[in-house]
Amino acid sequence: MKQKRNAKKPTEQESNSNPNQMTFGGHLEVLRQMLFRILAVAGIISIVVFYFKDSTWSLLLAPSEWDFCTYRWIESAIQSIGLDFHFDEFHVEMIATDLSSQFMTHITTAVYLGLLGASPYILYELFCYISPALYENERKYSVQVAGIIYVLFILGVLMSYFILFPISFRFLGTYSVSTKVTSNITLDSYISTFASLTLVMGIVFQLPVIAYFLGKMGVITSELLSKYRKHSFLVIMLIAAIITPPDLMTLILVSIPLYLLYEVSIRVVRRIEYDSKHKK
Repeated sequence: MKQKRNAKKPTEQESNSNPNQMTFGGHLEVLRQMLFRILAVAGIISIVVFYFKDSTWSLLLAPSEWDFCTYRWIESAIQSIGLDFHFDEFHVEMIATDLSSQFMTHITTAVYLGLLGASPYILYELFCYISPALYENERKYSVQVAGIIYVLFILGVLMSYFILFPISFRFLGTYSVSTKVTSNITLDSYISTFASLTLVMGIVFQLPVIAYFLGKMGVITSELLSKYRKHSFLVIMLIAAIITPPDLMTLILVSIPLYLLYEVSIRVVRRIEYDSKHKK
């Protein structure tokens, strides 16, 4: 009994060195420190983005120009097959209706881009927080899944920036019901549409990851996904029609990558089934 009474209790530093032995309060403290570091990194990036105003807004407003690189790429692709095709020039004026709208939009945009730029570090911090509760093989797969999620999200962002948003802006910004009506796009509307489309495409591009988890749980199978290929293509076309303007070219440019992601999802689920059979 004396040995038990005289046994040395682990110090707070030793308890914190092993997250599995932490108290609930210890876990909350680690979570608080993690959130503080994430906010600090995102804040620093936001300040840098806010400071370099000219470079930031030249990139953000580039898709609104009639000679944006996407239009030149499409013209070159069509001209390579022997057709003489050129986009018509267009000019859409942007206005600020409130006294503080430009300043507040600058701040919110800097915060949004700061979080986007800090996203790799955010994933790293989240992994470090949950990794002590994972087995070694789970830890390895978690790193791979986190990396894939981030890559797919960035691909969705690039898809929105170079294809979906500029074509949507061109169609909606130049659409007119009458020559008597002049379109003046507010800066708030431009940025909110840009951010929402970027976020939507980043989420939509997570289709293979969603298929991975559903396949792991046995909710879907590769046979089921293959069987409903045609139905899925129609659903993809419907989703693309909802998130894009009523323009055939935009519909095609968005539907093709989404369908390719569906095919990738089939192969991901098939690989899961293959691995589970060989483990048995």
